Amino acid sequence: MFSLSDALPADKSALYETLAAQARSLIEGETDAIANAANFASLVFNSLEGLNWAGFYFFDGTELVVGPFQGKPACVRIPLGKGVCGTAAKTRETQVVPDVHAFAGHIACDSASQSEIVVPLVAADGTLIGVWDVDSPHLARFDDVDAKGMVELCRVFVEFGWHKAKVA
Repeated sequence: MFSLSDALPADKSALYETLAAQARSLIEGETDAIANAANFASLVFNSLEGLNWAGFYFFDGTELVVGPFQGKPACVRIPLGKGVCGTAAKTRETQVVPDVHAFAGHIACDSASQSEIVVPLVAADGTLIGVWDVDSPHLARFDDVDAKGMVELCRVFVEFGWHKAKVA
């Protein structure tokens, strides 16, 4: 088992590799998907610098609904195609937004957020599960290394924290 107090690597790629291993260790034996999502959000939020929100929006068949997260209260429902989260869900493509104020249709849940990265969560059969959303109060906080790392973290979550678990 890991500990959040363990030293994390300074190299960003190595940091994401460590976080992916920690996430897998944290969630793979747990059968409750919501508990896994809560612990996953806490792990990422408390391990990466420069974040002000990290969490899930799950697809209910019609729209995205806020799930477990760390940070200030969030928008509860987001239509597909609206804002960064809705765009990621609709296109099923990771969205890296250096300046959320320049993103057409951005939904401002927290006025302190300046940049955002959103990764769609898609099951092996192509079913949309939802999105993983991370915000920062800093402009251009996320880059290609973050995108690659977040996609890998989300792969771990979908494989070990969602599909090997149940939703109560």
